[in-house]
Amino acid sequence: MTVKQNFTAGEWAKLIESTMLASVAITASEPSGLWGMMQEGFANATGVVAGANSESGLIKEIVEDLKTSVGRTIAQDALKQHIKGAKVTEVVNIALAGLAEAGQIADAKGGADAVPFKRWIYANAEKVANAASEGGFLGFGGVKVSEKEKATLAQLSAALKLS
Repeated sequence: MTVKQNFTAGEWAKLIESTMLASVAITASEPSGLWGMMQEGFANATGVVAGANSESGLIKEIVEDLKTSVGRTIAQDALKQHIKGAKVTEVVNIALAGLAEAGQIADAKGGADAVPFKRWIYANAEKVANAASEGGFLGFGGVKVSEKEKATLAQLSAALKLS
């Protein structure tokens, strides 16, 4: 039996989508232009793919689903539904609410994989926050993780009930 079978299709979609929601929350908290968005997106993608080496069956199955066009479509469609029509200023809160829901699902049905899953999502968000400098000019100056990103990371940790 796979871990995925413990979840309804809707719950599974929320878990898959959470890999993108964490990145969206960080990126929306302190937009850093096109180059910064590309760096942050790449950081999230590499963090997600690295989950294939996890000891957690839940993380491995999520990564396997995201490797398929069907899994990516599920994640992208769920993400679009979450942020459809939202103002940029609302995206962080919408993403955090979605992450809280994914955390609750993991806690309820993920068993021993729940905490590793939530830590993996948070670690990816940290990678995204560290991927591009904020402020400065053309990537010079500024800081790696802005105060807004630090605040969003703290909110993300709370939403996932990691602290």
